[in-house]
Amino acid sequence: MLKRAAFLNLLVLFPAFAMASELSDAVQQDYDEYLWPLFDQFHRNPELSTVENETAARMAEELERAGFEVTTGVGGTGVVALMKNGDGPTVMMRADMDGLPVEEKSGLENASRKQQKDPITGNNVYVMHACGHDVHITSMVGTARYMASHKNSWRGTLMLVVQPAEERVLGAAAMKADGIWERFGTPDYALAFHVSSNDVAGVINISEGSPYAGADTVDIIIHGVGAHGAHPHRGKDPIVLGSEIVLALQTLVSRELSPRMPGVVTVGSFHSGTKHNIIPDEAHLQLTVRNTSAETRALLLSGIERIAVNMGRVAGLPEDLLPEVIISEESVPPTINDAELARRLKTAWGEDIGADRVVDIPTRGMGAEDFPFFTVDPSIRSVYWAIGGTPAEAFKREAEGGEPVPSHHSPLFKISPEPSVTAGVESTVVALQELMKP
Repeated sequence: MLKRAAFLNLLVLFPAFAMASELSDAVQQDYDEYLWPLFDQFHRNPELSTVENETAARMAEELERAGFEVTTGVGGTGVVALMKNGDGPTVMMRADMDGLPVEEKSGLENASRKQQKDPITGNNVYVMHACGHDVHITSMVGTARYMASHKNSWRGTLMLVVQPAEERVLGAAAMKADGIWERFGTPDYALAFHVSSNDVAGVINISEGSPYAGADTVDIIIHGVGAHGAHPHRGKDPIVLGSEIVLALQTLVSRELSPRMPGVVTVGSFHSGTKHNIIPDEAHLQLTVRNTSAETRALLLSGIERIAVNMGRVAGLPEDLLPEVIISEESVPPTINDAELARRLKTAWGEDIGADRVVDIPTRGMGAEDFPFFTVDPSIRSVYWAIGGTPAEAFKREAEGGEPVPSHHSPLFKISPEPSVTAGVESTVVALQELMKP
C-alpha cells in the first residue's frame, strides 16, 4: 500500500504524466499517418534561398487546411499564418524553409536529386536540405494541426511564420522590411528551434545565454604600388602587406579579447596578383567575424580597422593608399535567449516531456542565425532552442573510431526524422501552451 505522502504526490503529478502521454501519443500518430510523408516530400524537393516557391505554397496550403488565416508573399516567399483563440498573448513561432546548393551524398533512400537555377550565379545546381530546415517546417505543420485541434488548452493569438532565405541571412530582414509586425501585430513572445546533428536525437537543448553568434562580413581592400618581381624596391607589395595584416588580426582574439569572451576573426579568402613575376597593385581579403555580444563586436570590428590601416602606415603607404575596411550590411546580431523565459520553458518541458530529455549543452562553434532580426527592434522576449537529430549509436560509433557524424552543410548530412520531427512538435506545443495558458 502506498504511503499517504507518496499517494498524494502521484495525484499531483498524474495530470502532467497524462498530458505528456496524450501529447506524445497524438504527435506520434500524426507523424506515422501524416507528417512522415510530408517530411519525405520536403526532403526530396528542397529549394534555394529566395526561390522557395513550391515549399511556400505547400506550407500555405497545409496551414490553411489546419484552420489558420494565411498570407503569402511576405518579404518574398514568406508565409504568415494566424489563429485567434480568445484573449491572451500573441506568440510567434518561426520555421525557416530554404535549402542549400549542395549535392546530397547521404546515401538515404529519399536523398534529394533536385536541381534548381541558382539566383546568384544563374547556374543549374543540385539542392539539398543540408541543414535540416525540412524538419523545421514539418514540425510547424504538426504543431499547427495539434494546436488547432486542442483549442481548449490555450488562449491568445498564435502566429506561425514560415521564413525564406535564412541561409543567406536575408529572410527575416526582408519580412521585417515588408511590415510583418505592422500588418499582423507585434508578438509578445517569439520562438524558434533548430535541429542539431551535434545532439542526440529527440533531446531538447536549451541555453539561457546565446545559442548562436552574431556575424559580420568584412572586406579589406589593400592598395599597393605595382612593380616587376625582380625589382621589389620600386613598388609597395600588397601581398606582403596583406600577409602581415592576416597575421596581426590573429592577436585580436588571442590578446585583446578576454579569454572568457568568445569571438572569431577568420580570413576566408585572400586574392591578389596575376603572374609569377608581377607585384600587383591590390589585394583583397574577405573575413567573417563572429561575436556573442555588442561589446565583443565593437572591439573586433574597430580592431580590424585599426590593424589594417596602421599596418599600411607601417609599410610606408601614403594616406590616400591606406587599406580600406568595408563592413557589409549583411550582418546579424547574436541570438540571445531571454534567461527567465528560457528557465520557464525548461521547467515546462521537464514536467510535460521529461527532465531526462532536456539538456543545456553549450554551443560548439560560432554559427549565426538571422532570427534576431525579428526580436531586436522592437525588443521581443524570445527563446531559441535545439532539437537533437543524431541517433546515440552514431555518436558511439564515432567515439570508437567509426564513421564521423556529418556536420551541417555537409553533403553527407542526415538526421533521424522521426525523433527530430516529433520532438520539434512536442517541445513547441508545450512551449505555446505554457505561454498561452487559458
